[in-house]
Amino acid sequence: MTTETSENRPFEADVSRLLHMMVHSVYSDRDVFLRELVSNAADACEKLRYEAITSPELLGGDAKLDITIAADPEAATLTIADNGIGMSRDEMIEALGTIARSGTRNFVDRIAQAEGREGAQLIGQFGVGFYSAFMVASKVEVISRRAGSDEAWQWASDGKGEFSVSPVALEQAPARGTCVVLHLTEEAKSYAERWTLERIVKEQSGHVPVPISFIEKPGEEATSLSDGAALWTRSKSEITVQEYTDFYRSVAGQYDEPALTVHFRAEGRHEYTALAFVPGARPFDLFDADRKGRIKLYVKRVFITDDAELLPRYLRFVRGVVDSADLPLNVSREMIQDSPLLSAIKKGVTNRLISELSKLAETDAEAFGKVWENFGAVMKEGLYEDFERREQLLSLARFKTTASGEATRSLKDYATALKENQTAIYYIAGDDATRIANSPHLEGFRARGIEVLLLSDPVDAFWVASGIDYEGKPFKSITQGTADLGLIPLLDTDAAPSSEAGEDIVALIAAMKDVLGDEVADVRASDRLTDSAVCLVASESGPDRQYERFLAASGRLGSAAKPILEINPKHAMIVGLAGHSDDASRADVAHLLLDTARVLDGDRPGDAKAFSERMTRLVTRSFGA
Repeated sequence: MTTETSENRPFEADVSRLLHMMVHSVYSDRDVFLRELVSNAADACEKLRYEAITSPELLGGDAKLDITIAADPEAATLTIADNGIGMSRDEMIEALGTIARSGTRNFVDRIAQAEGREGAQLIGQFGVGFYSAFMVASKVEVISRRAGSDEAWQWASDGKGEFSVSPVALEQAPARGTCVVLHLTEEAKSYAERWTLERIVKEQSGHVPVPISFIEKPGEEATSLSDGAALWTRSKSEITVQEYTDFYRSVAGQYDEPALTVHFRAEGRHEYTALAFVPGARPFDLFDADRKGRIKLYVKRVFITDDAELLPRYLRFVRGVVDSADLPLNVSREMIQDSPLLSAIKKGVTNRLISELSKLAETDAEAFGKVWENFGAVMKEGLYEDFERREQLLSLARFKTTASGEATRSLKDYATALKENQTAIYYIAGDDATRIANSPHLEGFRARGIEVLLLSDPVDAFWVASGIDYEGKPFKSITQGTADLGLIPLLDTDAAPSSEAGEDIVALIAAMKDVLGDEVADVRASDRLTDSAVCLVASESGPDRQYERFLAASGRLGSAAKPILEINPKHAMIVGLAGHSDDASRADVAHLLLDTARVLDGDRPGDAKAFSERMTRLVTRSFGA
């Protein structure tokens, strides 16, 4: 028995904000709290079941794991108890007083901005877990005793900034496990009524792999609400859409509906069952650099880990479970990492998921379009990581293009629109979708009706640079090398861009090379510009402009290559400059044209002060001062 006394502690700042928003906001659906607490209890039971494989003494004389929900309408309390692994004092402080998961601050900020129904969706979507109890409770008490321990602890808080942790006599604590007592607010007293609790459990938690019983009043016998049968072990024909949805919400910690459900049993050399879901909404931490997949691994219905790499990282948004019949129950972390069996499972589940996504794309383009909108930026990571499935992923990919408007198009759509003599799939990459859609680099392609992919996701700069092709057509950046558009017919010959230059333009180009010096690799006439005066392009041999920026930002590029400045021989400014005899003015304009091209490319002028001085001189001369 511990001799430590009670201790008061403040909540971590983000937890305090989160609790404040829950208590002072109005949510249209508060039922989510019970699902979260039952899921926590089920996790605790599964953890004990796993630890008991190597330490059976933890079970003591009680090997049956269960969850009990008890209501006391007169006292307005609701209790959720489990006989799972339980918590020590330090575990209780860590689990209930802080949020360790990265991205918490962004999550809390988004909830703060939400109102009404949107707020309720955010609560469910991101899985606030234990803290959802404060949506219905004015005070929460947690009594826990870790399996095998001779100490028990109580955590208590009213959700207003502090919590207390104090020792509890063993006779007042469960033999092992955790008991959560909610002191319900006046408007939440219906959650102490039997019919309300039965409805929520059957709708949202009937699938958890731990039996759930209910005690309506103190002293009464418990009645069964759920037998703890694992949903994934049942036949697909026996499972309703609503049961799949409820299970998804439990394993995903989200409150949306799955966009795709994949449930199958593999037999033969390796036997396993997989139940996987593609979410209907994007998780808030999708692009977290440390984020891993969330597929739970079971062995013969015993939870092993949720940290096994059962899917490639580009499918890390998928949620679900895999239950193997072949792995040993005492599988170690090292064995998981090196297991050929798990590699085979990973391959099988990945292939099935991509196959089902392909079917969805063929049978329901609108539904697949929403999946791609949410997760396409992540799935494209597979284009340079997963050579084996690259062709399938390319077929799944959808792109905004110069011909798609607000919609997206597949590469198959693009291939059917290839122009005469077109030998490449053209693209422009950048970090601003609006800017690249208005880039001067597109002018010569639009003049010929050539469709160009508009790539604005950060990952795009990498996969297109990996030597990839589609049906024998390479991907070619329109910001790199020469455009080579001469063999593709123009839509309007009167608006033809031209790289042919008269003597005065040739002389101007030579003069601009001298003036700009080593700021550029070359100055040349362009066949890709129709309306703009200038643009910058990368050399044929190096990376394109966007990929070069990423390499430079990551420190993997010692120094950026000098760009090539292309000028439009037909543009009025260029024609006027070619006929201008003032060398000082021509030098200022040459530098201003280079800085203009930089701005159009999303960069800044090379020297802001010099840019301002040149602009001032030219404006002053234009007014004859």
